[in-house]
Amino acid sequence: MSRRRSFLIASGILGGAVVLAAVMIALRPDPPLREPGSQAPFVTTALAAGRDGAIPVYSAGTVRPRAEIDVAAQINGKVASVAPAFLSGGRVSAGEILFRIDDADYLNRVQQARANVAAQLVALLQAEEEARIARAEYEGFLRRRADDAPPPGEASPLTLREPQLAAARAALARDSAALADAELALARTEVRAPFSGIVRTEMVDVGQFVAAGQGVGRLYADDAVEVVVPLSDADAALIPDLWMLDAGDGDASVEATVMAEYGDASYAWSGYVDRAEAALDEQTRTIDVVVRVPDPFAGGRAITSEGDGAEAEDGPGGPPLLVGQFVEVRIAGAAPERYFTVPRSALRTGNEIWALRQDTLVTIVPVGVLQRADELVYVTGGLAEGQAVVLSGLQFATEGMVVRTSADGPG
Repeated sequence: MSRRRSFLIASGILGGAVVLAAVMIALRPDPPLREPGSQAPFVTTALAAGRDGAIPVYSAGTVRPRAEIDVAAQINGKVASVAPAFLSGGRVSAGEILFRIDDADYLNRVQQARANVAAQLVALLQAEEEARIARAEYEGFLRRRADDAPPPGEASPLTLREPQLAAARAALARDSAALADAELALARTEVRAPFSGIVRTEMVDVGQFVAAGQGVGRLYADDAVEVVVPLSDADAALIPDLWMLDAGDGDASVEATVMAEYGDASYAWSGYVDRAEAALDEQTRTIDVVVRVPDPFAGGRAITSEGDGAEAEDGPGGPPLLVGQFVEVRIAGAAPERYFTVPRSALRTGNEIWALRQDTLVTIVPVGVLQRADELVYVTGGLAEGQAVVLSGLQFATEGMVVRTSADGPG
């Protein structure tokens, strides 16, 4: 009896559970209906910026002197004095005496040459007087001869003392040249700077014997420095009238900015394109363009912003542009009427940009590439100011393809 009772109780519990489950299922609310998510790919975009004015051409190079020479004496002798500024790193002005050579021997040679010239002047005066007397005697002889006498022949040059007079004049010219040489050698006992510059090295001191042509230091000009920057032919083609520039004529029509780091700051110096080398670099197949920076020791201007729109302001305390310093160079290139800048990642194979129209539809825009910078590309083509261009999110695209952007939400 007890087993039957237990079976009935279990069956009741099970039946109650089934009924309760059926009631709960019947009474549950219907689930909310949601539209399926969009299958359009999600892309990141940036805006195309319309520009005008010069297109910057970027490169880099190392600063070198405009002119650099070996300092050497032109005569032999012992160094008598050295200028205080003639030291490594010293600044000297044009015509300043760098060092002097003992001039005692050269003064003696000048005095001897002057004495010889004075003696030859006396000899020339004597020869001129003797020639005058000889000429007068010969003319007197002609007047005294009989009228019926046969005509005399031409007087001998020796009779008129013409060779002696010519020899006296030649001897004076010889000794005068010797005097000029002696005076020139005396002047060369003072070795002067041919231009204003900076002493790079110095290897001379008082008491040292120097020989003619022996280098005792190096000096480079401080009025300007140069930076040789390699450019591809595409970049070189952006520089207006590059091959019309005359080297060293100071034509600053093509402006350039040289930028370098100093400490924790960046500084800029104004320059210009001076010339281009007339041959390709055999290793890199690039064109070397020479940028000249006048007055590099006046101090650079602090750069107040970064990137393509970097600006520099005048201010005291700027560092000089040092020879041997590695610098970046920005050259003002050609200035087409209208062009655009887009992030470099927006440029696709085949010089195409995937832009958006109506905010969600892809349009493929062929462009002409003017310049590639580190982060930007300068292009011409059928873009519009502020038009969105695709940076990432698509492996391929077709005209009219629907995409989603951050403005649409993650979907």
